Amino acid sequence: MSQPVLGILTLYLNNARQLEEKPVYRKMIVEGRKLGLDVFVFTPADVDNRGQRVHALIFDPGAGRWSRGWRPFPDMIYDRCRIQRSARFQQLLEFRSKYSHLAFLNRPLRNKWTIHQTFEQKSRFRPHLPDTLLYRSSADLRRMLKENPVLYIKPINGTGGRGILRIERPKHPAGRFDMQGRRQNRQIIAPRRVSLTELEAIVRRWCLGGRFLIQQGIPLRLPDGRVHDYRMLVQKNGEGKWELTGMAGRVGARRSVTSNLHGGGHAARAETLLKEWLGSGEKAAQVIQSAGKLGLDAAAFLEESFGALCELALDLAIDREGRIYILEVNPKPAREVFFRAGESDTYRKALRRPLEYALWLYRNKVAPPPPKKSAEE
Repeated sequence: MSQPVLGILTLYLNNARQLEEKPVYRKMIVEGRKLGLDVFVFTPADVDNRGQRVHALIFDPGAGRWSRGWRPFPDMIYDRCRIQRSARFQQLLEFRSKYSHLAFLNRPLRNKWTIHQTFEQKSRFRPHLPDTLLYRSSADLRRMLKENPVLYIKPINGTGGRGILRIERPKHPAGRFDMQGRRQNRQIIAPRRVSLTELEAIVRRWCLGGRFLIQQGIPLRLPDGRVHDYRMLVQKNGEGKWELTGMAGRVGARRSVTSNLHGGGHAARAETLLKEWLGSGEKAAQVIQSAGKLGLDAAAFLEESFGALCELALDLAIDREGRIYILEVNPKPAREVFFRAGESDTYRKALRRPLEYALWLYRNKVAPPPPKKSAEE
């Protein structure tokens, strides 16, 4: 009997056909072989002109080498494609539309603003949402500054901490606003002080050509001045059920307004970081338990709202009182945070779970729910 086949769908980063997560895909292919699952990697650009087969990227664990080969379409598709500003992303949208009848483990989520609005519809999630507004004019900025001492300006489709501004209101009415941030290339913008008029002009220019959110800033600075938050991963298991895989802390680089690892941050065990932050191991354990329940509820609700998911990362802010806030969600999460935090078992579990879920789908011939309208774009 032939092995079930899973195709990891991704996008090339450039014309040199480089892949951002190739080392991760190699590990997943090795784990897949142990489970009896044949795994290969492909992009929409690798589909032949007749749309019947793909020029797959194949890894041979025995030889330790990558190669290319023509393969039929896989039984299931694991979509790892993130938003790009490129013709490659348009190819992806066309692929998803043309082959929507295939068995996708996961479908794209909507943008951050739509997800925020979706969460707001349910009382379960409202206490865990920072005050958030879609930026349309300086009036929106002034309103949010009046209600919140710290704000973040972030793109509705951004990832990796790119394109984010942090603004802190002065303690005195005549004072100047503290501003710092990260550009789209992750370059740190050094702190500076500006007047309200200057700030409004800066934000207008920052938001040109895209849509941005204004979000309440949760106090997250550690005693050394670095910001921190928590990455929680929930995934479908080998029985098709949502399960908490793990949670880890992220501490930002010096002078950074975000905690992203790609921006120079480092990872820490959630229990250790949260105990230091809250001052109590017992309180930390209670908060982690509550966060896990929140994550499982959020994943089930978003899947019900937008279509099939197999995993979801939630970036959480936890204030000094232990209140949990959902900063954003990511349906295409990296899992390196667990490896960097020294949690190798959790990291391996994070790699294997999508594969175990794919096998469960295949064996039970369960078709994931179809996509619900368009998403991401």
